[in-house]
Amino acid sequence: MNLLTVTGLYKQFGAREVLQNVSFSVRQGEVLGLIGPNGAGKTTLFECLAGVLPSDGGALIRNKQVLVPGQRKNALFYMPDGVTPWERQSVNWALGFFERLYTTTVKATELLDALKLESLRHARIGSLSKGERKRLLLALGLLTPQPLLMLDEPFDGLDLRQTRDVMALFRRQAERGRTLMLSIHQLVDAARVCDRLILLSDGRVVGEGTIDELRAQANLSDGRLPEAGLEDIFLALT
Repeated sequence: MNLLTVTGLYKQFGAREVLQNVSFSVRQGEVLGLIGPNGAGKTTLFECLAGVLPSDGGALIRNKQVLVPGQRKNALFYMPDGVTPWERQSVNWALGFFERLYTTTVKATELLDALKLESLRHARIGSLSKGERKRLLLALGLLTPQPLLMLDEPFDGLDLRQTRDVMALFRRQAERGRTLMLSIHQLVDAARVCDRLILLSDGRVVGEGTIDELRAQANLSDGRLPEAGLEDIFLALT
């Protein structure tokens, strides 16, 4: 079942068209990957969907109703990459603040264990390493109740074991019915965790679907590369 539908999203910076007629669907209870090289427009797309950045055209539709930016806070939550909120506060304070602010079935104690934050509870956020800060941001995002959680580069700064554990955590969230949309530039990570994928190149959607569906769209399922991986598919479609 479609949770949200994006139609004709367009964004221009000066003479540069950063997003061009971007359209795709977001389904309930899936892990949806937004993949593409640096500069493809992934972060701009997230910011336009969240209403952080005004778009120059297009619409976000839920239950056949257009959601203007001011109406989106109940439909989605966007966690950007590379932010350091409340630098002087502790990890425990931030988690407690989000837990009090929102009412969800996920508890901070569950995330402390799953994201290996227990030993960091009393550390100041400003003192955290890149990977530690990323795990905190993921925990804060997962404490929100919106049906769609958008995460920009959720595996950046994580080691191999941490990435695997976070992927398993995302799968459990999807099984509970929540939708996660992940902006990922590492194709191997995207292929491992995502149910469906949106391929973005130069601000345009060049493919959408499961890996098998994308393989067919790229005409790679006709015997030439029947087991083509995501890298081969992306190169064929771009």
